Amino acid sequence: MQKSRLTPSQFQIPIEKYKSGYYADSYFNRSRIILQETNPDVEVTMQVFQRKNALLCGIDETLALLATCIENPEKIKVKALHDGDTISPWETVLTIDGPLIEFIHFETVYLGFLSRQTKIATNVHSVVKVANNKPVLFFPSRFDLPDVQERDGYAAFVGGAQTASTPANNFRSGLEAVGTIPHALIAAFGGDTVAATLAFDKVINPKVNRVALIDFDNDCVKTALDVARVLKDKLWGVRLDTSDRMVDRSLWEQQGTFSPTGVCPELVHNVRTALDKEGFNHVKILVSGGFDAERVAHFEALQVPVDSYAVGNSFLNGSYSFTADVVKVNGKSCAKAGRCHNPNDRLESVNLSDWKTK
Repeated sequence: MQKSRLTPSQFQIPIEKYKSGYYADSYFNRSRIILQETNPDVEVTMQVFQRKNALLCGIDETLALLATCIENPEKIKVKALHDGDTISPWETVLTIDGPLIEFIHFETVYLGFLSRQTKIATNVHSVVKVANNKPVLFFPSRFDLPDVQERDGYAAFVGGAQTASTPANNFRSGLEAVGTIPHALIAAFGGDTVAATLAFDKVINPKVNRVALIDFDNDCVKTALDVARVLKDKLWGVRLDTSDRMVDRSLWEQQGTFSPTGVCPELVHNVRTALDKEGFNHVKILVSGGFDAERVAHFEALQVPVDSYAVGNSFLNGSYSFTADVVKVNGKSCAKAGRCHNPNDRLESVNLSDWKTK
């Protein structure tokens, strides 16, 4: 099956800023000036790679950048892998052939696209792989700049996240943003979780799932039952978000053989048991607060009755840095020591002139 790509029209490319070198490292801008004065016709093969096993993302935005910002795209030949491809250390993911002066000042930008989006996609995929087909929600936007939300959300989608928390996160995937109820709304109703959830139910479109946040009083079992008794079949789920410095009230008499803080397996079991005992078997349990791939895998190994994982800050961890090297000059091998031309049969040709109009 032929893989599809996002097209330039699906990105909001600040063309003039990219073309002017506004986002380029200064040495690329200066090199372009030098080439203009001394060697404007030199042609190169630029090769891009990184050093880990990863899930590639950022290729489509890179192609959009090159297609819309290169002055003479007909002079450039590009080959690339696809967003969502699994890649190996040192594997070539992109090659650009043509006059260096046409694209030298874009290197900073496209390496940034690839590094950031591959990190997000890989981190999300690492959680999705261990979640046993349970939905993984992308919730880290509050921990970073708003400018990156569109890219991050798309990368999360590539990595397998079911959806994300902001409209910007979901801009490129076309999915609906999801969320429950914040602690701030509960506080606005005097700390009354039932009142806040009823207000949500009264005002928000019925198509939106009713999910109650139940840790405000540090008594998740009681709060879950209080909300379920009022909303009954309208209650789609409850979310546990207990601080890792707190021990939920339902665990006070169970302590001694496990770590009781935060959203621990025993707390999830307590909530599930209480809901089921009163016939609220339909209510799903979502968990959040400090989850990463290791913790999700631990919960799944213990068969903790979680229905969905909302993951935040851990998706932003780590680094997947890409490097671009000139490996040929005017058709002849020419690379820095330790680097060489590394062909990749998986690369597919992309016609930038045609791509620009899509």
